[in-house]
Amino acid sequence: QVQLVESGGGLVQAGGSLRLSCAASGRTFSSYAMGWFRQAPGKEREFVARISRSGGITYYADPVKGRFTISRDNAKNTVYLQMNSLKPEDTAVYYCAASPYTRVAVGSDDYDYWGQGTQVTVSS
Repeated sequence: QVQLVESGGGLVQAGGSLRLSCAASGRTFSSYAMGWFRQAPGKEREFVARISRSGGITYYADPVKGRFTISRDNAKNTVYLQMNSLKPEDTAVYYCAASPYTRVAVGSDDYDYWGQGTQVTVSS
């Protein structure tokens, strides 16, 4: 079992930055690849970024490439999402999730554990 708690969301102006954190419970954090997803009002949840168990491999959705950076600290059982050059279309609830798969996993079904989400609002 892995419990995930996100933090760091908030209101920011377009062009600004936010850093999301996701703290995991349990001693098996390093056994999971971690991902970030987001869901805007009226839209389906979408993949944002993924990081491998060791942190050596990352993968991003096209809309966030070059602006967002995913990282993890296995000693602290925490995964981060640094978001720069934010746009109004980045407004959403952001979720972190844990996946047992080593392959690149971008579907919600590939992730077994989810946090409760943190709201990010980008004003124009």
